[in-house]
Amino acid sequence: MQRMVKILFIAVIVITMLGMNTQSYAQDPARKLGRGLVNIVTGWIELPRNIYDTAVEENVLTGITVGLTKGVGMTVVRTAAGVYETVTFPFPIPENYQPVLEPEFVFSE
Repeated sequence: MQRMVKILFIAVIVITMLGMNTQSYAQDPARKLGRGLVNIVTGWIELPRNIYDTAVEENVLTGITVGLTKGVGMTVVRTAAGVYETVTFPFPIPENYQPVLEPEFVFSE
Protein backbone atom coordinates (compact mmCIF):
# COMPACT_ATOMS: atom_id res chain seq x y z
CA MET A 1 0.00 0.00 0.00
CA GLN A 2 2.82 2.43 0.87
CA ARG A 3 4.57 1.63 -2.39
CA MET A 4 1.42 2.49 -4.36
CA VAL A 5 1.13 5.83 -2.53
CA LYS A 6 4.77 6.64 -3.35
CA ILE A 7 4.28 5.80 -7.03
CA LEU A 8 1.12 7.90 -7.17
CA PHE A 9 2.88 10.79 -5.41
CA ILE A 10 5.80 10.69 -7.89
CA ALA A 11 3.40 10.50 -10.85
CA VAL A 12 1.50 13.56 -9.62
CA ILE A 13 4.77 15.51 -9.22
CA VAL A 14 5.99 14.55 -12.71
CA ILE A 15 2.66 15.47 -14.33
CA THR A 16 2.59 18.77 -12.47
CA MET A 17 6.14 19.60 -13.54
CA LEU A 18 5.38 18.79 -17.17
CA GLY A 19 2.30 20.99 -17.06
CA MET A 20 4.26 23.87 -15.57
CA ASN A 21 6.97 23.54 -18.19
CA THR A 22 4.61 24.05 -21.13
CA GLN A 23 2.88 27.03 -19.55
CA SER A 24 6.05 28.79 -18.50
CA TYR A 25 6.60 30.04 -22.06
CA ALA A 26 2.99 30.99 -22.74
CA GLN A 27 2.07 34.65 -23.07
CA ASP A 28 -0.74 35.38 -20.64
CA PRO A 29 -1.79 38.17 -18.24
CA ALA A 30 0.38 36.85 -15.40
CA ARG A 31 3.48 36.76 -17.60
CA LYS A 32 2.70 40.26 -18.89
CA LEU A 33 2.33 41.57 -15.33
CA GLY A 34 5.56 39.91 -14.25
CA ARG A 35 7.39 41.26 -17.29
CA GLY A 36 6.10 44.75 -16.55
CA LEU A 37 7.14 44.65 -12.91
CA VAL A 38 10.58 43.26 -13.75
CA ASN A 39 11.14 45.97 -16.35
CA ILE A 40 10.12 48.70 -13.89
CA VAL A 41 12.57 47.41 -11.28
CA THR A 42 15.46 46.61 -13.64
CA GLY A 43 15.07 49.39 -16.22
CA TRP A 44 18.01 51.32 -14.75
CA ILE A 45 20.35 48.47 -15.70
CA GLU A 46 20.09 49.66 -19.32
CA LEU A 47 22.38 52.58 -18.39
CA PRO A 48 25.55 50.68 -17.40
CA ARG A 49 24.77 47.92 -19.91
CA ASN A 50 24.70 50.33 -22.86
CA ILE A 51 27.85 52.09 -21.69
CA TYR A 52 29.67 48.75 -21.41
CA ASP A 53 28.33 47.31 -24.69
CA THR A 54 29.21 50.46 -26.64
CA ALA A 55 32.69 50.63 -25.07
CA VAL A 56 33.35 46.99 -26.02
CA GLU A 57 32.03 47.43 -29.57
CA GLU A 58 33.69 50.80 -30.25
CA ASN A 59 36.04 52.29 -27.64
CA VAL A 60 35.95 53.68 -24.11
CA LEU A 61 35.31 57.29 -25.14
CA THR A 62 32.38 56.28 -27.34
CA GLY A 63 31.09 54.12 -24.51
CA ILE A 64 31.15 57.03 -22.09
CA THR A 65 29.44 59.45 -24.49
CA VAL A 66 27.25 57.55 -26.95
CA GLY A 67 26.71 54.61 -24.60
CA LEU A 68 25.62 56.96 -21.83
CA THR A 69 23.13 58.64 -24.15
CA LYS A 70 21.76 55.30 -25.39
CA GLY A 71 21.62 54.03 -21.81
CA VAL A 72 19.61 56.99 -20.55
CA GLY A 73 17.20 56.65 -23.47
CA MET A 74 16.76 52.90 -23.04
CA THR A 75 16.32 53.30 -19.27
CA VAL A 76 13.36 55.59 -19.92
CA VAL A 77 11.98 53.33 -22.67
CA ARG A 78 12.28 50.08 -20.67
CA THR A 79 10.81 51.59 -17.50
CA ALA A 80 7.94 53.17 -19.46
CA ALA A 81 7.26 49.85 -21.22
CA GLY A 82 7.19 48.18 -17.79
CA VAL A 83 4.67 50.70 -16.49
CA TYR A 84 2.54 50.25 -19.63
CA GLU A 85 2.56 46.45 -19.35
CA THR A 86 1.82 46.56 -15.63
CA VAL A 87 -1.17 48.87 -16.12
CA THR A 88 -2.55 46.99 -19.15
CA PHE A 89 -1.79 43.42 -18.03
CA PRO A 90 -5.47 42.29 -17.92
CA PHE A 91 -5.96 43.22 -21.59
CA PRO A 92 -4.52 41.26 -24.56
CA ILE A 93 -2.80 44.30 -26.08
CA PRO A 94 -0.63 43.89 -28.04
CA GLU A 95 -2.26 40.78 -29.47
CA ASN A 96 -1.89 37.68 -27.29
CA TYR A 97 -0.01 39.60 -24.56
CA GLN A 98 3.14 39.84 -26.67
CA PRO A 99 6.01 41.97 -25.29
CA VAL A 100 6.01 45.66 -26.14
CA LEU A 101 9.81 45.75 -26.14
CA GLU A 102 12.36 43.28 -27.51
CA PRO A 103 14.22 41.76 -25.79
CA GLU A 104 11.46 41.46 -23.25
CA PHE A 105 13.89 41.63 -20.29
CA VAL A 106 17.07 43.67 -19.87
CA PHE A 107 19.07 40.47 -19.29
CA SER A 108 17.78 38.74 -22.45
CA GLU A 109 19.89 38.69 -25.58
